Amino acid sequence: MDIGELVLDGFDSRVDPARVTAAFEAELTRLVRERGVPLAADGTGVALDGLAGLPPLPATTSAVRLGEALARAVHAGLAGRGDAR
Repeated sequence: MDIGELVLDGFDSRVDPARVTAAFEAELTRLVRERGVPLAADGTGVALDGLAGLPPLPATTSAVRLGEALARAVHAGLAGRGDAR
C-alpha cells in the first residue's frame, strides 16, 4: 500500500506532525496486518485519489491519539465505509 500524501489541515499548532505520522503508520500497519484491505481482497490493484465520508477524528492535541484515529478512519475507507474520489 502506498499513501502518497497525508494532508492535515486545521489542527492545533501544538500537534507534532512527525508524531502523528509515526502513530498513523504504526496503527495502519497493525490494522492491515490483522484485517487486511477489503477493497483489494480480490487481488486486483485499487487506486484511490482520495477518501471522503470517513469517521470523525477526536478533538485532541495528542499526536498519538490523532494518528491512531486517522489510521482507523483511513482503514474504514479502505474497507468500503467511505466515499472514494
